[in-house]
Amino acid sequence: GHLRYLPTKLGPSSGINAEYGGEVLIAPNRVLVGEGVLQKQCRKQLKPRQFFLFNDILVYGTIIIHRKKYNNMHILPLDEVRIVALEDIGPERQNGWQIISPRKSFNVYAANSSEKNEWIQHLKTCIEDCQKRSAKKLPTELAPPWIPDDAASHCMICNKIKFTAVIRRHHCRRCGKIVCSGCSTKRLLLVSQSTEPVRVCDPCFAEASSKRISDSAPQDSSGEEEDVDDTDGSRDQQEPARFFN
Repeated sequence: GHLRYLPTKLGPSSGINAEYGGEVLIAPNRVLVGEGVLQKQCRKQLKPRQFFLFNDILVYGTIIIHRKKYNNMHILPLDEVRIVALEDIGPERQNGWQIISPRKSFNVYAANSSEKNEWIQHLKTCIEDCQKRSAKKLPTELAPPWIPDDAASHCMICNKIKFTAVIRRHHCRRCGKIVCSGCSTKRLLLVSQSTEPVRVCDPCFAEASSKRISDSAPQDSSGEEEDVDDTDGSRDQQEPARFFN
C-alpha cells in the first residue's frame, strides 16, 4: 500500500485543515490497507466522507475535490478504536457500523452489505494487530456517537421540552443524547475529547462529579458548538472501496 492521493503530512503546508496539527502520515512500517467513501452520520444528516485505512491509524475527512483535496482531516489511532456492527434502520441507514474511540465516535454506512463486511473485516484485523503491538491499555472513557437530530422531537432527559426552530437541540458530549438547554446547564472537562470544558447533560455532570471522573466547571452552556466535521463537501458519485492486501 502507499499514500496515493493523500498528502504525507496534515497541516497548513499541505492545504489541509488538520484537527491535531501537523501530523506526519509517513511512519516506519505504516501501510495503506484500503480507502473508500463512506456515508458518515453527522448531527443533521448523512454526509460522504473519504476514509483511508492504514495498519495503525484511520484517517478521514471532507471531500473537496475527489482524490485531490480533502478538508477537516481526522486521525484515529487504531489501538484506541472499537467497531460495532449496526442493524439496518430504514432505507437510508443500512450496512452500517459504529467507530468508537476516546476522541470521536460515530456511525458510518457502506454502499452495500459486501462492502460493509469487507470494511469491518479489514478494520478488525488492523485493530487486533495494532492492539497486540501496543503496550497501551484499552481506554475506558469513550466518546459517544451523537444521536441524529431527527431521532428526537423532545428532550431525552426531561421528555417535556419539544424542539422547534427557536428551541434548539443540544448534544451531551458524554452520553450523546439530545437535550434541551435547561437539562444541559453545566460543562465538563473530557480530556480525551477537548482541552476545554464541553456541554454535558445534568445527569452526566452529576455522575461524573460524584465519581470524580474528570475536572469540571459549572459554566454557562449557552450556545452549541458546531461539529467541525459537519460540512457538506463534494457530492461526487461514490466509488467502491479499494483494499490492497
